[in-house]
Amino acid sequence: MLDHLSIQCTDVAASAAFYDAVLSTIGGERILEYPGPTIGYGVPPMPDFWIGPATTGNGFREAHIAFSAPDRAAVDRFFEAGVSAGAEPLHEPRVWP
Repeated sequence: MLDHLSIQCTDVAASAAFYDAVLSTIGGERILEYPGPTIGYGVPPMPDFWIGPATTGNGFREAHIAFSAPDRAAVDRFFEAGVSAGAEPLHEPRVWP
């Protein structure tokens, strides 16, 4: 049902470095880039997750975003890449019903 999702970032370069690291662990990559900069990530051929500069509001707006992973090992690699890139986890990865 969902075609794509876009989030606004106060520091697109730092966010891109973070998402380059974590999304590569589950097969994601930069697919499209536009001036601004706006970057579309996904599993080729189409991007489904976009980041771009903040255009509204100040600071972080809480969001819950879940990415698909092919197996538990990929989940663990994604988690470790995120923590290594500076993310503060709420909890370890776990299975949800």
